[in-house]
Amino acid sequence: MRIAYNTNKGIFYNGKVEEALASKKFEQYKGKVNLILTSPPFPLNRKKKYGNLQGQEYIDWLSNLAILFKEYLADNGSIVIELGNSWEPQRPVMSTFSLKALLSFLEKGEYSLCQQFIWNNPAKLPSPAQWVNVERNRVKDAFTYIWWMSKTDFPKADNKKVLMEYSSSMKKLLKTGKYNAGTRPSEHNIGEKSFLKDNEGAIPSNIITAANTQSTTNYQLYCKEHDLEPHPARMPSAIPEFFIKFLTDPEDLILDPFGGSNTTGAIAERLNRKWIAIEPNEDYIKGSVGRFLKEDKLIYR
Repeated sequence: MRIAYNTNKGIFYNGKVEEALASKKFEQYKGKVNLILTSPPFPLNRKKKYGNLQGQEYIDWLSNLAILFKEYLADNGSIVIELGNSWEPQRPVMSTFSLKALLSFLEKGEYSLCQQFIWNNPAKLPSPAQWVNVERNRVKDAFTYIWWMSKTDFPKADNKKVLMEYSSSMKKLLKTGKYNAGTRPSEHNIGEKSFLKDNEGAIPSNIITAANTQSTTNYQLYCKEHDLEPHPARMPSAIPEFFIKFLTDPEDLILDPFGGSNTTGAIAERLNRKWIAIEPNEDYIKGSVGRFLKEDKLIYR
């Protein structure tokens, strides 16, 4: 394991997560990480360049990481993990390995499951292709689950940091103060002043819609200029931005143990958080430099 580069706020380590978290270099971070935010390799039936285990081997591997992560997580810190869907080989049925891996992870780490989120990707290509495009007996699989968990039932969190703009109808309501109060068919009794307080925005839901459709980002241009292949499974910046704002404060420490193209680190830096990323693939690390072109200090090792 070695340091690939530093920025004003973070460090990108080149190495495997198991080796990194078991090294003496990382002991200084134990109990100090406020958010572990990551997307580990999915349990796909077809091997990918970025590496992925399969079957029970995947479940055992991910659940063992739960114990390692717990050592580094602050008492009021959070873990946010995206686990993708997978399908049984040559069958139009979904695999349950992701769910089994999640349950095993929660059990091994003795974590509380704070909330389940859905990442809806409207630009995702039709898959699984055999059943969606050829046989036409399934629809496009266009979302993945994001699981928020913690050591405690009450980790640091504040939804006021991620408020959304009010809808036009809500803006009108706040302006006029007129709406139909009374009992609804659901038997909820809506008082005359229930919705007249301006909270400076609406509370978001647990569905996040975001796509990776941009083709001219600093990262992509940098990869093209330096003949580097972009990471094939990049997370859109809207995902880490939401959870970093929601679950941390400025100067808190963010860890992405599967750094990839380092979207998490770049967003953490922009939001004035400290960050650590770990990634074994040197090419992905080289490409991630493109996310920090505007930073004052980028120190290569």
